[in-house]
Amino acid sequence: MTELNAKLSEIKTGQVKNLQGTNLSGFDLSAADLSQVDLSGANLSGANLSGAKLCSKLRGADFTGANLTQADFRNADLRGATFGDNAFQGATFAGAILSGALMTRVNLSTLDFRGADLRGANLIGSDLSQADLSSVNASGADFSQADLESAILSGAVMRGANFTRANLLCCEVVQTQFDGALLINCCLEGTPLVAN
Repeated sequence: MTELNAKLSEIKTGQVKNLQGTNLSGFDLSAADLSQVDLSGANLSGANLSGAKLCSKLRGADFTGANLTQADFRNADLRGATFGDNAFQGATFAGAILSGALMTRVNLSTLDFRGADLRGANLIGSDLSQADLSSVNASGADFSQADLESAILSGAVMRGANFTRANLLCCEVVQTQFDGALLINCCLEGTPLVAN
């Protein structure tokens, strides 16, 4: 444990660059600049990453139960990452690659996903109300039972996405592409799904 604590001190000062597959479960990495650290496959479950800068390689990382308040994931590679039971208030995922990410039943309301890659992501039952999803590519993503009320979807590509029983009440959908999307039993009141 002492060796790992010493390593964490080195991480926070930017001396360590490769932590692939490392178990950092439960560690306090709040406000750490991890933007140059490769955390692919790392176990960050239960870690405190509030205010951390995570604009790096995070493929397949496990964030289950982590505190991600004010975390900066801009342009991060989060392909296949797992999220669940997280605090996300003020976090940003703008430009992040989240293809194949597992984000089921999490509160992502009001978050910034502008320009993110959500292809094939699993967002079943998640709260994306008032989130900014403008210009995202969410082709094949699963939004079934998700709450997207008042979300900004302008310029988004939602081809083949699943919105079964989703709430799309009053969404902004200027130039949004819904070709082949499943819109079964979803709430579309106030959301004009016509070509703009």
